[in-house]
Amino acid sequence: MPDALTTDLPTIDWVARADQIGQQIAADALRHDADDSFVEEGFRALKAAGFFKALVPAELGGAGADYRMICDAIRRLATHCGSTALAFSMHSHLVAVPAWRWRHEQAPVEGMLKRVAHEDLVLISSGGSDWLPSNGQAMKVEGGFRVTAKKVFSSGCEMGDLLVTSAIHDDPDKGPTVLHFAVPFKAEGVKRLDTWHVMGMRGTGSHDVMLEDVFVPDAAIVARREPGKWHMLFHHIFVLAFPLVYAAYVGVAEGARGRALDIARRKPGSHALTAMAGRMENAFMAAEMSLDRMIRIAETEAPGPARTSRAAIAHTLTAKAAIETVERAMELVGGGSFYRDLGLERAFRDVQGARFHPLQELPQMELSGRLALGLGIDA
Repeated sequence: MPDALTTDLPTIDWVARADQIGQQIAADALRHDADDSFVEEGFRALKAAGFFKALVPAELGGAGADYRMICDAIRRLATHCGSTALAFSMHSHLVAVPAWRWRHEQAPVEGMLKRVAHEDLVLISSGGSDWLPSNGQAMKVEGGFRVTAKKVFSSGCEMGDLLVTSAIHDDPDKGPTVLHFAVPFKAEGVKRLDTWHVMGMRGTGSHDVMLEDVFVPDAAIVARREPGKWHMLFHHIFVLAFPLVYAAYVGVAEGARGRALDIARRKPGSHALTAMAGRMENAFMAAEMSLDRMIRIAETEAPGPARTSRAAIAHTLTAKAAIETVERAMELVGGGSFYRDLGLERAFRDVQGARFHPLQELPQMELSGRLALGLGIDA
């Protein structure tokens, strides 16, 4: 089994920092939700506090933050602003994966990690839209590729420096091949589209990004794989990314739980009230337990299909329990939860996003069922 993901610098309490930032930006979160605008204040505060380079190993110029503590910090931040927490989690997993690979596999990712630390880069993921199949076209040209693609769910792209993405090259020898690379947002042909007008997590700025004939040099290609098939890179991504991502949803649920309890304690006591509170507590503990299991799997288990399946199961359970917690919080408060000013209505909309990250429940059950039956991970 691998060692702990990193060694935290004991002088930095990332959770306390996240809580302080969350309190500062809580009022802004209401405005960003109302007008579909990006949580710029939250990102700037996180950058000033060193969060974007927190998971870079100290040996490479980062803070060497502990993986679990950053999960906890994202969760705490989300009790105040789910959008800031979720958008930051997307950057965080793009650092956590190469940091793990550098430490445990001696992967040649040192250059990128050093750049994140020294240039304080914000990395933007398109993985939620690409996943195993990827999309877009990469045409071979002298010295590299020309890429044309539309990438959706690019959270935080309004302040992004690099888009970490992929496209499909029709290799004359190997056939369709997914190429993984990063492109600067300043590169010619990269364009942000104003498309993020949605139900919840409105402040994440998860707009589409268009790549139009963007040149990607050969040296920028960091991985190649067969489309639609599980690759070891994706075993790393799935297990390391989603504890960070789902910490944001559990944080949203935790914030809703806290507000509901504050209101319910001022109500006249009744058996119905206490039963509703107890039902919410059950759901919230389920969310906490399944998130903790996701984190422990990432921290302690060896990569591969079995670990991925266990993480995927915990992923589904975390999502369902976080959603149920917010629903129970609204029941506990009653009709007042329908009003926007209480914040429960926003939490209800925000937490719905937990349904849609890969792997969704039915694909997860198919994957876990195949492995349980000895059929292998790929259909």
